[in-house]
Formats: sequence, structure tokens, C-alpha cells
Amino acid sequence: MHQTTNTILMVRPINFRKNEQTAVNNYFQEDIDLQNTEINKKAQEEFDGFVFKLKSFGVNVVVVSDTEKFDTPDSIFPNNWISFHADGTVGLYPMFAENRRLERRDDILTELEKIDFIIENVLDYTSAEDADLFLEGTGSIILDRVNNKAYCALSDRADENLFIEFCEDFEYTPIVFVANQTVKGDRAVIYHTNVMMCIAETFAVICLDAIDDKSEKKNVLKHLKEDGKQVIDITEAQMHSFAGNMLQVRGEKDEKFLVMSTAAYESLTQSQLAKINNHCKIISSSLETIETCGGGSARCMMAEVFLPKS
Repeated sequence: MHQTTNTILMVRPINFRKNEQTAVNNYFQEDIDLQNTEINKKAQEEFDGFVFKLKSFGVNVVVVSDTEKFDTPDSIFPNNWISFHADGTVGLYPMFAENRRLERRDDILTELEKIDFIIENVLDYTSAEDADLFLEGTGSIILDRVNNKAYCALSDRADENLFIEFCEDFEYTPIVFVANQTVKGDRAVIYHTNVMMCIAETFAVICLDAIDDKSEKKNVLKHLKEDGKQVIDITEAQMHSFAGNMLQVRGEKDEKFLVMSTAAYESLTQSQLAKINNHCKIISSSLETIETCGGGSARCMMAEVFLPKS
């Protein structure tokens, strides 16, 4: 079992803009003074630059284009609706925003099978939407695949019972907590776990200040430390620059890289960068428009493909 993969699925946007349906509880989204066509054009340029950079380091990127069939402004973030696992299982997840449910596409599974990936089983949690219960894939769930642990910050987009069901199905130990951020002077729940936490093979990047409950914070740290992870703590301000929204991937010759946006990279201190560089190299790419309008960053754009090959 590996924590990292060499293959990433990414969806190239054709209607990217600020999604009004997700903005209600994603406080990372901001308005930008541009027409939607210009926003989409900039997002496509950032997307293409990001893909080019990943490929240049030997990462295998499977790019699928969004379709004109539906209005899906957040299709660039596929990791929320699908996950791929080493035993050939695919997870499909219930989405909070109605227009995000339209992102789920069977043809993407067909595309992966065409390039020799094996899909044995699909675990479909999407019927939970009928009960207004949500669990947004690896946005809500941070997986330690080697130690079979799953971390989840509960929110409107991460239901505890659904998370426990996921952990039972995939045989992960659940680690549950609440993560908050300060919004206009008040503490508000963070919409996705993956903006405040990233687990790599030998280290973890986390905003511990986001976990207000002392016993929950202690429990998260206990698990990370007993699994031998060096904990690299980031501030809430760094989290807002998407310094928690990172993903470790493998390039050619199995070299490992931590992938993040330019904004995330520039927010980190020399000390934090040195700690990361002790474990692996860093790949960063400018995602300013995507971050500002979408409220998500590098990690959200990458759905890791762990499926076996034929």
C-alpha cells in the first residue's frame, strides 16, 4: 500500500466561475472584478500551466474536459465527488451544492478503463443527498492509506455517520474533529478538511489553530505522531493562502513531490519550507483565479488514481 500515486485525474474547466451555491459556506471564495468568460479563460490558463508543470516532473496526468451538457462551475475540483482505491474500488460521494452533483460522470470511469485501469467495484454514497447528508470525497476525508486512518473535520459537507460508514466500508480508523476559522470576528466551521490538513508519507501539514477543542487537537496529534509523521504546523493566515491544500505525488523514478499553489508556497516560512524539503521536493504553480473564485487550490484539482492496472 502506498500513500502516494503517480497518476492524477484532472478536469479541464469550460464554465469556471464563482459558484454561488458553494459560497454560502466556503469562506475561501471571493468576488473578482472580471466577466465570467474572462475568469474561465484565466482558470484554463492556470489549469494548463499546472498540468504542464506536473507532467514536466514525470507525474502521469489524465486530463478530461468538462462538458457543455450541464452548468458545472466547480468541475475543476473532481476530488470531491470521486475517489480511487488500490483494490479497484471507486467511491462516489454526495455533494452539498446541487449543481456540483452534475459533475459526476460515468464516462470518466470508462476513460480510465480504456487506459487499462481496473474498476472492480463502485461504492455509491450519493443517495444520502435525498436526506440532505453530505460527504465530499477527499475534500472531507484525509486518508492515511498506509496506516488505514481517515481524518475528517465535520461540517455541512461532512456528515459524521456517513464518514463512519465510509470508514467501515474501506476499513479505515475514523478520526473525527471540528475545524474552525475566524470570519468577521466569529468562529465558523471550515468547509473541507483538505484546506487545513495534508498527510504525506513521512510528514503532515496541518493548521492546529483551527481545532478549537483541546482534546480533539490532542487526539489528532497523537495519531499523527504514533504513525511517525513529522507535524508541520501552519497558521490560520497561511491556511487562507491555501498552505493546507497540498498533495504529495510521485514523479518519474518514484521521486516524491509536495504539490501546492504559488500562493501557498509564498506564505510558508523558510523554516517550514526547509522541513518539507527534508522529506521531498516542492512543485508550485500559480492558481490565483481558481483559488479566488473557486475557494479551492492545488489539492482540490487532483483526484488521485490508485486503481490497479491490467
